[in-house]
Amino acid sequence: MCFMRTRSCLLFPTILLGATLAAQESGAPSGPEKSPCIQDNSFLVEEAYNQEPGVVQHISTFQRMRQSQDWIYTFTQEWPVGGLAHQLSFTLPFQRIAAAPDGRRGAGDVALNYRYQLLGDGEARVAIAPRFSLLFPTGRDDQGRGVGAVGYQVNLPLSVVLAPQWVAHSNLGLTHTHQARNMGGDRASLNVYNLGQSLIWLAQPNFNVMLELAYTKGQAVAGPGVQAPSNSFYVSPGIRWAYNFRSGLQIVPGIAFSIGAGPSRGERAVFFYLSFEHPFRKTK
Repeated sequence: MCFMRTRSCLLFPTILLGATLAAQESGAPSGPEKSPCIQDNSFLVEEAYNQEPGVVQHISTFQRMRQSQDWIYTFTQEWPVGGLAHQLSFTLPFQRIAAAPDGRRGAGDVALNYRYQLLGDGEARVAIAPRFSLLFPTGRDDQGRGVGAVGYQVNLPLSVVLAPQWVAHSNLGLTHTHQARNMGGDRASLNVYNLGQSLIWLAQPNFNVMLELAYTKGQAVAGPGVQAPSNSFYVSPGIRWAYNFRSGLQIVPGIAFSIGAGPSRGERAVFFYLSFEHPFRKTK
Protein backbone atom coordinates (compact mmCIF):
# COMPACT_ATOMS: atom_id res chain seq x y z
CA MET A 1 0.00 0.00 0.00
CA CYS A 2 1.23 3.49 -0.76
CA PHE A 3 0.87 5.78 2.23
CA MET A 4 1.20 9.56 2.24
CA ARG A 5 4.08 11.81 3.11
CA THR A 6 4.04 15.64 2.90
CA ARG A 7 5.87 18.69 3.88
CA SER A 8 4.97 22.07 4.59
CA CYS A 9 4.56 25.07 2.94
CA LEU A 10 3.51 27.99 4.58
CA LEU A 11 0.15 30.15 4.47
CA PHE A 12 0.86 33.86 4.88
CA PRO A 13 3.41 34.65 6.63
CA THR A 14 3.89 32.30 9.66
CA ILE A 15 2.11 29.42 7.95
CA LEU A 16 4.70 30.30 5.27
CA LEU A 17 7.16 27.87 6.71
CA GLY A 18 5.50 25.38 8.04
CA ALA A 19 3.47 30.97 7.27
CA THR A 20 6.48 28.48 4.95
CA LEU A 21 7.90 24.88 5.16
CA ALA A 22 6.01 24.20 4.46
CA ALA A 23 5.73 19.98 1.32
CA GLN A 24 7.62 16.99 0.24
CA GLU A 25 6.76 14.24 -2.11
CA SER A 26 6.76 10.55 -2.75
CA GLY A 27 9.96 8.74 -3.59
CA ALA A 28 11.24 7.00 -6.66
CA PRO A 29 9.71 3.71 -7.68
CA SER A 30 11.03 0.67 -5.83
CA GLY A 31 10.73 -1.52 -8.90
CA PRO A 32 9.43 -1.51 -12.47
CA GLU A 33 6.12 -3.00 -11.33
CA LYS A 34 5.45 -0.27 -8.75
CA SER A 35 4.49 3.27 -9.74
CA PRO A 36 5.07 5.85 -6.98
CA CYS A 37 2.03 7.42 -5.39
CA ILE A 38 1.69 10.98 -4.15
CA GLN A 39 2.88 11.01 -0.59
CA ASP A 40 4.51 14.17 0.80
CA ASN A 41 2.97 17.04 -1.15
CA SER A 42 0.73 18.87 1.28
CA PHE A 43 0.31 22.63 0.98
CA LEU A 44 -0.31 24.27 4.38
CA VAL A 45 0.08 21.37 6.82
CA GLU A 46 3.43 19.65 7.21
CA GLU A 47 3.67 15.88 6.92
CA ALA A 48 5.86 13.73 9.17
CA TYR A 49 7.95 12.06 6.46
CA ASN A 50 11.58 12.85 5.71
CA GLN A 51 13.08 12.55 2.25
CA GLU A 52 14.13 9.04 1.27
CA PRO A 53 17.89 8.36 0.95
CA GLY A 54 19.23 9.48 -2.40
CA VAL A 55 16.12 11.52 -3.30
CA VAL A 56 15.91 15.33 -3.44
CA GLN A 57 12.79 17.46 -3.74
CA HIS A 58 12.32 20.95 -5.22
CA ILE A 59 9.08 22.71 -4.25
CA SER A 60 7.60 25.95 -5.55
CA THR A 61 4.47 27.55 -4.11
CA PHE A 62 2.58 30.73 -4.98
CA GLN A 63 -0.21 32.25 -2.94
CA ARG A 64 -2.18 35.39 -3.72
CA MET A 65 -4.59 37.05 -1.29
CA ARG A 66 -7.72 38.52 -2.85
CA GLN A 67 -8.53 41.28 -0.37
CA SER A 68 -5.08 42.62 0.47
CA GLN A 69 -3.57 41.78 -2.96
CA ASP A 70 -0.47 40.52 -1.17
CA TRP A 71 1.28 37.55 -2.75
CA ILE A 72 4.18 35.29 -1.86
CA TYR A 73 6.29 32.83 -3.83
CA THR A 74 8.50 30.30 -2.02
CA PHE A 75 11.14 27.89 -3.24
CA THR A 76 12.07 25.01 -0.93
CA GLN A 77 14.69 22.33 -1.47
CA GLU A 78 14.87 19.23 0.78
CA TRP A 79 17.84 16.90 1.12
CA PRO A 80 18.28 13.68 3.13
CA VAL A 81 21.41 13.64 5.28
CA GLY A 82 23.02 10.19 5.48
CA GLY A 83 19.69 8.38 5.50
CA LEU A 84 16.05 8.75 6.45
CA ALA A 85 16.56 9.97 10.03
CA HIS A 86 17.92 13.42 9.21
CA GLN A 87 16.80 16.02 6.69
CA LEU A 88 18.00 19.53 5.88
CA SER A 89 16.10 22.04 3.78
CA PHE A 90 15.87 25.75 3.05
CA THR A 91 13.03 28.03 2.03
CA LEU A 92 13.53 31.19 -0.03
CA PRO A 93 10.54 33.57 -0.15
CA PHE A 94 9.87 36.35 -2.66
CA GLN A 95 6.83 38.50 -2.02
CA ARG A 96 4.77 41.62 -2.55
CA ILE A 97 3.24 43.44 0.40
CA ALA A 98 0.63 45.94 -0.80
CA ALA A 99 1.18 48.15 2.26
CA ALA A 100 4.95 48.43 1.67
CA PRO A 101 6.01 52.10 1.30
CA ASP A 102 8.15 51.35 -1.77
CA GLY A 103 5.36 49.37 -3.47
CA ARG A 104 7.92 46.86 -4.72
CA ARG A 105 8.45 43.13 -4.69
CA GLY A 106 11.33 41.71 -2.73
CA ALA A 107 12.92 38.84 -0.84
CA GLY A 108 11.50 37.82 2.53
CA ASP A 109 13.13 36.11 5.52
CA VAL A 110 15.02 32.92 4.61
CA ALA A 111 14.41 29.71 6.60
CA LEU A 112 16.96 26.96 7.27
CA ASN A 113 15.29 23.77 8.52
CA TYR A 114 16.31 20.53 10.21
CA ARG A 115 13.88 17.64 10.67
CA TYR A 116 14.33 14.37 12.57
CA GLN A 117 12.35 11.21 11.78
CA LEU A 118 11.45 10.29 15.35
CA LEU A 119 8.90 7.58 14.56
CA GLY A 120 7.81 5.71 11.44
CA ASP A 121 8.38 6.58 7.79
CA GLY A 122 6.42 6.80 4.55
CA GLU A 123 5.28 3.18 4.90
CA ALA A 124 4.20 3.38 8.54
CA ARG A 125 0.68 3.94 9.83
CA VAL A 126 1.94 6.51 12.35
CA ALA A 127 4.87 8.87 11.81
CA ILE A 128 6.34 11.75 13.83
CA ALA A 129 9.08 14.09 12.60
CA PRO A 130 9.80 17.21 14.72
CA ARG A 131 11.37 20.17 12.94
CA PHE A 132 13.55 23.07 14.10
CA SER A 133 14.04 26.14 11.89
CA LEU A 134 16.13 29.29 11.97
CA LEU A 135 14.51 32.30 10.28
CA PHE A 136 17.08 34.83 9.08
CA PRO A 137 16.16 38.55 8.69
CA THR A 138 17.00 38.81 4.99
CA GLY A 139 13.79 40.69 4.09
CA ARG A 140 13.45 44.45 4.55
CA ASP A 141 11.50 45.02 7.75
CA ASP A 142 10.97 48.71 6.90
CA GLN A 143 8.94 47.50 3.88
CA GLY A 144 7.02 44.76 5.71
CA ARG A 145 8.88 41.94 3.96
CA GLY A 146 10.69 40.74 7.09
CA VAL A 147 10.69 40.95 10.87
CA GLY A 148 14.15 42.48 11.38
CA ALA A 149 15.48 39.83 13.75
CA VAL A 150 16.42 36.15 13.90
CA GLY A 151 13.45 33.88 14.58
CA TYR A 152 13.24 30.33 15.92
CA GLN A 153 10.51 27.91 14.96
CA VAL A 154 9.64 24.43 16.22
CA ASN A 155 6.92 22.30 14.67
CA LEU A 156 5.64 18.83 15.53
CA PRO A 157 4.03 17.02 12.58
CA LEU A 158 2.06 13.82 13.17
CA SER A 159 0.87 11.68 10.24
CA VAL A 160 -1.66 8.86 10.65
CA VAL A 161 -3.02 6.45 8.04
CA LEU A 162 -6.72 6.17 8.93
CA ALA A 163 -7.70 3.72 6.18
CA PRO A 164 -6.24 2.51 2.86
CA GLN A 165 -7.45 5.69 1.10
CA TRP A 166 -7.44 8.19 3.98
CA VAL A 167 -4.52 9.93 5.69
CA ALA A 168 -4.54 12.68 8.33
CA HIS A 169 -1.76 15.12 9.26
CA SER A 170 -1.63 17.24 12.41
CA ASN A 171 0.73 20.12 13.31
CA LEU A 172 1.54 21.97 16.53
CA GLY A 173 4.22 24.66 16.50
CA LEU A 174 5.69 27.85 17.92
CA THR A 175 7.68 30.69 16.35
CA HIS A 176 9.61 33.07 18.61
CA THR A 177 11.28 36.27 17.42
CA HIS A 178 13.32 38.29 19.90
CA GLN A 179 12.98 42.03 19.30
CA ALA A 180 11.16 41.88 15.97
CA ARG A 181 10.79 45.22 14.18
CA ASN A 182 7.83 46.71 12.29
CA MET A 183 7.82 49.14 9.38
CA GLY A 184 7.94 52.09 11.78
CA GLY A 185 11.13 50.83 13.44
CA ASP A 186 9.49 49.80 16.74
CA ARG A 187 10.73 46.60 18.37
CA ALA A 188 9.07 43.95 20.53
CA SER A 189 9.50 40.21 21.10
CA LEU A 190 6.82 38.03 19.50
CA ASN A 191 5.40 34.52 19.89
CA VAL A 192 3.19 32.90 17.25
CA TYR A 193 1.51 29.53 17.82
CA ASN A 194 0.33 27.45 14.87
CA LEU A 195 -2.11 24.57 14.62
CA GLY A 196 -2.79 22.58 11.46
CA GLN A 197 -4.97 19.68 10.47
CA SER A 198 -5.47 18.01 7.12
CA LEU A 199 -7.43 15.10 5.70
CA ILE A 200 -6.29 13.56 2.42
CA TRP A 201 -8.40 11.27 0.24
CA LEU A 202 -6.29 9.12 -2.06
CA ALA A 203 -8.98 8.93 -4.73
CA GLN A 204 -6.41 7.46 -7.15
CA PRO A 205 -2.70 6.69 -6.72
CA ASN A 206 -1.94 9.78 -8.83
CA PHE A 207 -4.87 12.01 -7.84
CA ASN A 208 -5.69 13.19 -4.32
CA VAL A 209 -8.36 15.44 -2.80
CA MET A 210 -7.30 17.53 0.20
CA LEU A 211 -8.83 19.55 3.01
CA GLU A 212 -6.47 21.58 5.20
CA LEU A 213 -7.14 23.78 8.23
CA ALA A 214 -4.46 26.27 9.33
CA TYR A 215 -4.72 28.44 12.46
CA THR A 216 -2.23 30.87 13.98
CA LYS A 217 -2.50 32.76 17.27
CA GLY A 218 0.19 35.35 17.70
CA GLN A 219 1.32 38.91 17.97
CA ALA A 220 2.50 41.83 15.86
CA VAL A 221 4.70 44.77 16.88
CA ALA A 222 2.36 47.68 17.75
CA GLY A 223 4.90 50.02 19.38
CA PRO A 224 8.13 50.04 21.39
CA GLY A 225 7.85 46.87 23.50
CA VAL A 226 4.12 46.64 22.68
CA GLN A 227 2.45 43.63 21.02
CA ALA A 228 -0.97 43.51 19.39
CA PRO A 229 -2.94 40.30 18.72
CA SER A 230 -2.53 38.94 15.19
CA ASN A 231 -4.49 35.75 14.49
CA SER A 232 -5.55 33.89 11.35
CA PHE A 233 -7.66 30.89 10.39
CA TYR A 234 -8.06 29.38 6.92
CA VAL A 235 -9.97 26.43 5.52
CA SER A 236 -8.33 25.24 2.31
CA PRO A 237 -9.79 22.59 -0.03
CA GLY A 238 -7.53 21.51 -2.87
CA ILE A 239 -6.37 18.82 -5.27
CA ARG A 240 -3.01 17.47 -6.41
CA TRP A 241 -1.97 15.01 -9.10
CA ALA A 242 1.25 13.34 -10.27
CA TYR A 243 3.23 12.58 -13.42
CA ASN A 244 5.68 9.68 -12.95
CA PHE A 245 8.66 8.98 -15.22
CA ARG A 246 10.79 5.87 -15.68
CA SER A 247 13.87 7.82 -14.56
CA GLY A 248 12.36 8.15 -11.07
CA LEU A 249 11.32 11.77 -11.58
CA GLN A 250 7.91 12.64 -10.17
CA ILE A 251 6.19 15.96 -10.91
CA VAL A 252 3.27 16.97 -8.70
CA PRO A 253 1.19 20.08 -9.46
CA GLY A 254 -1.62 21.20 -7.18
CA ILE A 255 -4.10 23.97 -6.51
CA ALA A 256 -6.11 25.03 -3.48
CA PHE A 257 -8.48 27.83 -2.48
CA SER A 258 -8.04 29.21 1.03
CA ILE A 259 -11.15 30.62 2.71
CA GLY A 260 -10.74 32.86 5.74
CA ALA A 261 -12.85 32.14 8.83
CA GLY A 262 -13.01 33.67 12.31
CA PRO A 263 -10.21 36.30 12.53
CA SER A 264 -9.61 35.96 8.75
CA ARG A 265 -13.26 36.13 7.73
CA GLY A 266 -13.77 37.81 4.36
CA GLU A 267 -10.27 37.00 3.06
CA ARG A 268 -9.71 34.60 0.18
CA ALA A 269 -6.57 33.24 -1.44
CA VAL A 270 -5.56 30.99 -4.31
CA PHE A 271 -2.63 28.64 -3.79
CA PHE A 272 -0.53 26.95 -6.50
CA TYR A 273 1.93 24.13 -5.84
CA LEU A 274 4.57 22.44 -7.99
CA SER A 275 7.05 19.76 -6.88
CA PHE A 276 9.88 17.99 -8.69
CA GLU A 277 11.32 14.97 -6.89
CA HIS A 278 14.05 12.73 -8.28
CA PRO A 279 17.02 10.54 -7.29
CA PHE A 280 20.39 12.30 -7.16
CA ARG A 281 22.41 9.09 -6.72
CA LYS A 282 21.91 5.36 -6.97
CA THR A 283 20.50 3.64 -3.91
CA LYS A 284 20.52 -0.04 -3.04
